[in-house]
Amino acid sequence: MIDSAPPMRHSKGLFDKETAMIPSILPTYNRAPLSFVKGEGAWLIEADGRRFLDLGAGIAVNALGHAHPKLVAALTKQAEALWHTSNLYQIPAQQELADRLVAATFADTVFFTNSGTEACELAVKMARKHFYEAGQPERTDIIAFEGSFHGRSSAGIAAAGSEKMTKGFGPLLPGFKHVAWGDHDGLHAAIDDHTAAILIEPVQGEGGIRPLPDQCLKGLRALCDERGILLILDEVQCGVGRTGRLFAHEWAGVTPDIMMVAKGIGGGFPLGAVLATEHAASGMTAGTHGSTYGGNPLGCAVGCAVMAEIATPEFLAEVNRKAAFLRQRLEGLVAAHPTVFEAVRGMGLMLGLKCKVPNTEVVQAGYAALVATVPAADNVLRLLPPLTITDDEISEAVTRLDAAATALETA
Repeated sequence: MIDSAPPMRHSKGLFDKETAMIPSILPTYNRAPLSFVKGEGAWLIEADGRRFLDLGAGIAVNALGHAHPKLVAALTKQAEALWHTSNLYQIPAQQELADRLVAATFADTVFFTNSGTEACELAVKMARKHFYEAGQPERTDIIAFEGSFHGRSSAGIAAAGSEKMTKGFGPLLPGFKHVAWGDHDGLHAAIDDHTAAILIEPVQGEGGIRPLPDQCLKGLRALCDERGILLILDEVQCGVGRTGRLFAHEWAGVTPDIMMVAKGIGGGFPLGAVLATEHAASGMTAGTHGSTYGGNPLGCAVGCAVMAEIATPEFLAEVNRKAAFLRQRLEGLVAAHPTVFEAVRGMGLMLGLKCKVPNTEVVQAGYAALVATVPAADNVLRLLPPLTITDDEISEAVTRLDAAATALETA
């Protein structure tokens, strides 16, 4: 008689699960040694009880902070009623959220996803299908920009085109061209008879908090109209009130044909969307795309609650007021620590500190000072606090950043 189950088999021999050195989670993340167990507004509480001011908001996800009572109520109410049915059936909360987004934006139609990466996949498909159905199947190329980030799927990494993201994952999805940020001549030269769309973030997030000037976005819209090209905006990180408008492109007074949305729209619940004009989405008919979980009752209930809070003039006015206050304090921080920081960049509550020391060192010093931030390219420290952060919390956050910078100077 066998007293116990045999050891698990592993490709290198017998595998003892209790003593194995192989991690049970795929080691693709370089995680900080922190375990947060609770969140309250702009605060994160570590397992050991320490309270951190959260200037990352889950990488611009927790737009209304942690455990916002209206989001908790919306999620709880829906969870007690119905979790999932699939898109084989009508989903009332999905229809409500789509109606809210259409009423508040340029869009005529919305498709719901679970993430920004999935939104990128659909945006690419939508642009190419548009021209296929229009009798121009050769128009498949999409022009994207250096420093961009559009997710980690095959389409996303092909669109970004950076060696760091694409190395070892070839062959890449074809049909993408890359232009240097701000290279107007290069952009014009890249357009030909195969071009379907231009894809750009109004504010680059991972690329180092680089806002696209309003005149450049206006110029892109005019160029797309002139050449019959679709304009795709990636507002996954900069959208949903982050810049002080519901969506960042509104500052330039232009509209896209297709827009990718995620992060803040779910307030912490996995939710994304592609918004489009009827013209741009004309090729996406029944059966051309789908999602098992996309637009599920739970996510859309939370999304409706997020929109009800953020998509109001009063809320956005407060974002702009607080953004001006934070920027003023950060300018003082840069002036006080010229060997650590170089400049402040960004807009709204999507700000970056250009660093003179490695930005990862500033992040680590911040942890010691009980403030959480996010690194980005170009040696930038991202500051993406909840849009609900208070003035007192802003002041305290800058005080903690000041302590982090002082520690670096005296190390």
